[in-house]
Amino acid sequence: MDGWKSAVDAHEPQQVASLFTEDAVFQGLHPYTVGRQGVADYYDSQPLGLTADYEVLQTRQLAEDVLLGYLGVDFSFTDRPTIEVTLSVVLRHVVDQWRIAHYQVSKLN
Repeated sequence: MDGWKSAVDAHEPQQVASLFTEDAVFQGLHPYTVGRQGVADYYDSQPLGLTADYEVLQTRQLAEDVLLGYLGVDFSFTDRPTIEVTLSVVLRHVVDQWRIAHYQVSKLN
């Protein structure tokens, strides 16, 4: 998730998308999409200066090549209040790299 944070903080939507599987199910704070292009479009639409700070709250190894993560994430902006969310991710190990196969944000406040 460090690579995801770095790409989000640098406003590099294509780099963010490259961290996902080609068929990833993605839901930020907008309706869901499937695939890397939807991820890139979502992060491209975010304002410059957006940063993400996260804390891993729980992890589970579901299979040898599958991890579940539950994170607390603070998305900070330059011109509005921080948004606190929880993030569930499923990571798959593909060709010697962990990629995000499922990403779902929940805003609890």
